[in-house]
Amino acid sequence: MSLPIGWSALAAVAGLTGVLIWRVREGRTAVTIRKIVIPPLGMATGFSMFLVPAFRVPLTWALVAFLAGAILLAYPLLATSRLQREGDAIMMKRSGAFFAVVVVLAIVRYAARGYLDTIMSVDQTAGLFFVLAFGMIVRWRMSMLMEFRALTACTAE
Repeated sequence: MSLPIGWSALAAVAGLTGVLIWRVREGRTAVTIRKIVIPPLGMATGFSMFLVPAFRVPLTWALVAFLAGAILLAYPLLATSRLQREGDAIMMKRSGAFFAVVVVLAIVRYAARGYLDTIMSVDQTAGLFFVLAFGMIVRWRMSMLMEFRALTACTAE
């Protein structure tokens, strides 16, 4: 079953809007280790999609997608977000470019999907983009965790 292009684009915009709203709300509360670690752990359950043969891709493709996410696409997120101590709390401080980066990444993903759907199945494309996003999120969250620990170590001394 395939959605018409218009519906697919609408669903992508709705998903992007949901993510942006969630990020704004999340930014208003203190950062904790749980808030850093749980999203990638929850996201990791998505690897179960590869139990279905239609989603499987060669391991080298998955490795390239993971590394592209972790090395290339995580960089803008790392460059536009920092943790900062505010009293007893640690808060996420994003530059004004943070949301622009998220929107540009969504546009790149949507544009690339159009090309990739011509050389592999829609299911395989979805699997590769999941692996790419996972690499990006894992690197970003690991960086946040190290920054969080550095900030909390300063007060423990």
